[in-house]
Amino acid sequence: MSRPLLIGIDASRTITGQRTGTEAYATFLLQALLPLATAQGHQLRLYFNQPPPPDLFPQTAQIEHVVIPFPRLWTHLRLAAELHRRPPDVFFTPAHVIPLSYFGPSVATVHDLGYHHFPEAHPGRQLAYLRWSTRHNGRRARRVVADSQATKADLIQLDGIPAAKIDVIYPGVDPALQPVRDEGMITAVLHKHQITPPYLLYLSTLQPRKNLVRLIQAYAASGLPHLLVLAGKPGWLSQPILDTISNLQSPISQKIVLTGFVDEADKAALLSGATAVLYPSLYEGFGFPVLEAQACGTAVLTATTSSLPEVAGDAALLVDPLNTAAITQGMQRLVQDGAYRQELVQRGFENVKRFGWEETAVQLLQTLESAGL
Repeated sequence: MSRPLLIGIDASRTITGQRTGTEAYATFLLQALLPLATAQGHQLRLYFNQPPPPDLFPQTAQIEHVVIPFPRLWTHLRLAAELHRRPPDVFFTPAHVIPLSYFGPSVATVHDLGYHHFPEAHPGRQLAYLRWSTRHNGRRARRVVADSQATKADLIQLDGIPAAKIDVIYPGVDPALQPVRDEGMITAVLHKHQITPPYLLYLSTLQPRKNLVRLIQAYAASGLPHLLVLAGKPGWLSQPILDTISNLQSPISQKIVLTGFVDEADKAALLSGATAVLYPSLYEGFGFPVLEAQACGTAVLTATTSSLPEVAGDAALLVDPLNTAAITQGMQRLVQDGAYRQELVQRGFENVKRFGWEETAVQLLQTLESAGL
């Protein structure tokens, strides 16, 4: 075993109000990492920009919470000052950026480089920050964690990060996501969101790179009796998506349900009640919704691009996301071919076994130890 380390971790993304992919990654990863690291003698120092809920992470002799309240430029001013004042042996950021003035040993996770592929899907200032922060993390970090082989390839090709410093470590899937067998529970969640079964489900943020305009057009052409449920909060540049719905003829537009943000407590029932989950995204560094659907026993349609085939394995119907007719045919097949749908469900249960947070934590700790020595 390597010598015990003091590991500093930016835990600020674990206490945001509405948890999406990067927030979930940070939370589940730390919940798995803390007991593993302390059992091996390491000390951990978690940095927060506001007080965390008392039951989120333990505070022990080996786990210190450092709350640094500051409204603006928290990372580059206040967190940086704390790191300079009391430097850890290695600093880890799971979903943020390494402070500009910090040059100590560090590890950063890079989730995706979608902005390189679809720059028009981001407002100008956000695009500039994403370009700078990802390249900065890749170059400043002693080691870089990539969510997938697809993200590693992008880091090498698009940002010039040496392959030798990148570790591909797959995230896990939320262990709370299991098939909901209680019909009453499913009915209650559907009633809450004004959904009448049968329905096809998209569950993620509404934003351009999720390919929702084509998905809506494909659904409109499908002739299926199912509702199309678009579940997620509107993201950047979501207005064209909403306009696509409003421009449809009324019988079809009335069959499209927008739920807004879905509470974590409702996700398993919403996924379990769907005939299929549709996720033909143009680009993903790691496709969490694919695994979430598979964990809940629901068939998945997803795209042939980026990390999605890597994550889905042989347990999803893959389509060209730029081919609207192919998306239409895919959703028709999933609705009409019950035997194929059940085959995907069974394969999905096997596929999700590849993705566990305990294994993610084991691999990450090895990376942190190598960077901190």
